[in-house]
Amino acid sequence: MQTRRLFLAGAASLMGPSLARAAQPVTVFAAASLQEALTAAGAAWTAQGGAPVRFSFGASSAMARQIAQGAPADLILTADEEWMDWLAGRALIVPASRRRLLSNQLVLIAPAGSKAALAIAPGFGLRGALGGGRLAVADPTAVPAGRYAKASLSRLGVWNSVSDQLLPAENVRAALAYVARGEAPLGIVYATDAKAEPKVRVVGTFPGSSHPPIVYPGAVTAASRNSAAAGFLGFLQTPKASAIFRRYGFGVLARPG
Repeated sequence: MQTRRLFLAGAASLMGPSLARAAQPVTVFAAASLQEALTAAGAAWTAQGGAPVRFSFGASSAMARQIAQGAPADLILTADEEWMDWLAGRALIVPASRRRLLSNQLVLIAPAGSKAALAIAPGFGLRGALGGGRLAVADPTAVPAGRYAKASLSRLGVWNSVSDQLLPAENVRAALAYVARGEAPLGIVYATDAKAEPKVRVVGTFPGSSHPPIVYPGAVTAASRNSAAAGFLGFLQTPKASAIFRRYGFGVLARPG
């Protein structure tokens, strides 16, 4: 009950800047793909009188496991529902605080100077397009972006043809970097990642029907004692924050009534 009361009290920080200024900095653990957009949202929150926000970005799997090991986070935003479910199953988040915030798309990328052309469709020639090179992808055994990639390639019937040519990365931004540096001829990342990196270009977008919906949920951690945490989470669903997320290429999910 105490964590629930803290969540409800934290929402009051949206009602007036004086309360928010008195709050301790909010520590947020978040999926790597949220880096630019969430940092901008944090700056907007603080500029309007909200508490300072500190971020730690990485693979959702790594962020969740760090919280399970006692890392002092107030909020967690993951790139899929599975890792949030994992936290919920261990009583590591406040259930009443959980919100579905954002959506994204999965894209195939190449270095900006590449001439690669490939139509994404069932049975498409991904292996041939690699030309003996490797496919950069976040670790498909744990990282959401990698899981989505494996699901999509499996649904399209090409996973088995390329599974031995993967260049696995610890998170989606590391996969993006492999392609940006020319270490991989192709990679699979989120559309927002490609938008943030001028050294890559989008070759094609994977059909949304080929993988589970890409959803970013957020929640207050059960260990948090920071009343401003719920206020910042609520701010992330305001029109001001929604405009920021859209600017960075995210889809914004409707806020429950």
